[in-house]
Formats: sequence, C-alpha cells, structure tokens
Amino acid sequence: MAHNNPWPDEGNTGHIWDEDLRELDNPPPLWWMLSFYAGFIMIIFYSLYYPTIPLTNASGEFTKGMADWTQVNEYQEDFKVLNDWRTAKFADKEEQLAALPVTEILKNEDLKSYAIATSKALFGDYCAACHASGGAGIPGFPVLADDDWLWGGSIAQIEASIANGRIGNMPAKGMMGNLTDQEISDVADYVIALSEGRGDDAAYSAGKAVYSKGMCVACHGPAGTPMAPTGAANLADGIWRFASDRDSVVSVIAHGVNVKKNGVHIEGTRQAVMPSFKERLPNADVNIKRLAVYVHSLGGGQ
Repeated sequence: MAHNNPWPDEGNTGHIWDEDLRELDNPPPLWWMLSFYAGFIMIIFYSLYYPTIPLTNASGEFTKGMADWTQVNEYQEDFKVLNDWRTAKFADKEEQLAALPVTEILKNEDLKSYAIATSKALFGDYCAACHASGGAGIPGFPVLADDDWLWGGSIAQIEASIANGRIGNMPAKGMMGNLTDQEISDVADYVIALSEGRGDDAAYSAGKAVYSKGMCVACHGPAGTPMAPTGAANLADGIWRFASDRDSVVSVIAHGVNVKKNGVHIEGTRQAVMPSFKERLPNADVNIKRLAVYVHSLGGGQ
C-alpha cells in the first residue's frame, strides 16, 4: 500500500496497491440504490400480505395477513388435487377391492399388487408402532414376517384379526396354586428344551410330567404344538412371543398373560392385546382387506 497518493483529485480512498491498483469512493449507480430501497418496501408489503408477524388478532387466532394464506390450507388444496387424481386413476381397482372378498383379491395378481403397494403407508401409520416396519416386530410384540401365527395365518384369519382385534390369555399357574415353585421351574426347563428339540431328554422328565398332567397340554398340545390357532403359542419352535430367557419363561408361567384381579392386571402378568381396527381405520371395510393382503405377503401368510 502506498503512503503517498499520486491521484489526490481522483476520488480514491488513498488505498493503493502495486503502485497503481486503488480503491475508488464513487457512489453506487442509481438503479442499484433504487433496487435497494425497493427491497425495504417489499419487506413491509410482504409482512402485511403474508402471515409473517407472530401476533394474534382479537379472536385469539394467529395473524394470517391480508392474503389469508396458510401453509396448511395450501397443503390441503394440493392434497385434494392429488387425491382427486388418484381417485380417478384407480377408481376401478378401488371398486374391486370394495366388492371382492379378501380371498379373491389374493388370487388376482394385479389387484393383489395394487393392494400391497397402497398398504405400506397405511401399515406405517397404524401398525408399525407395534409390529415395526415390514412386520419385523419389536420386543413384546409379534413378528408378522415369519410363519408363526397365534391366531392363524390364512388370509381370512389375518383379516379377522385386524378387524376384530385379539386378546391373549394364559392363566397364572403360580397365582392359582396349580403349580408349586419347583413345578414351575421344571416345566419352564422343559418348555425351553422343547423349543430346542430336546424335549425327550431324560433330564427334563419332571417338567414333561408337569406339562402333561396340567392344563398346558390342553392349549399347547401334547408335543407343544397347538392343534388349532386359538392364541396359544407353539412351544416346539424357536419363536417366542415375549422372550426366550429362562426368567421370562418362568415369569409367564407363574403370572400368565392378561390375568386380572378385580378388573386390574395382576403384578407380573404379560399384557397382550391387539385392538379392533373396525372403528379406527378410515374406510375400514376396504382398508382392512388391503392390510390383510399386505400382512399376508410379508412372508408368513399361509
């Protein structure tokens, strides 16, 4: 930077580099200044026209501005346009979903694919909180992507489960006095051995005797496999409704599932309730069929 200004009358700032490179002090062009001031005017106009200022009016509502515009209204208008387009484009398929029983929908590959494609968002909104994305399940809630079904995995049974809901039930063997602590311990070991294919080992004969003489066999079957889908778990596979560790198995046997006393769940009992979706789903008659087809397709439909 030069200390002397060779161009004192030029209107420069006195900052000079490399002998002749200097900074001038000229005013901005008129068009630039007009645009600058117009920007301030536009800010005032914009603040009045749109709901910019977070104030409330006499009715206690937020300030909507002169345009009475809101993002929610714009979203609803755009959604209506999209929904009207979908309704017109897929009206024939929606009519078929409404008219056909779910068993016939499953046989129609085109209609089945449409039902699956339009169920994913519905499943995410109403089912994924308990059953996780894609039916993968979370601790304490059933997996829908395997072939283990408490209430049956046929398309009709899945539809009935969604429509009517399900309530698990298992009596508390410890509370009812049916079994002693030792018997509960023995039968827990036997049940775990059953799930691992070791139920016939002599080491579990005591638990097997308790299982066979008690109420276990009535619901879970002689070999741990229920004879009908009535909500009883299959004890002969490696799939567990709650948890497979020994403490959890003992707790379920001792305290049961959904056991109540004076209308209140007893301490330690497992709660297993799926609500009915007949009143929860919009357009329930069609959407229950749609979800039933989707759940059936996840990998475990029978």
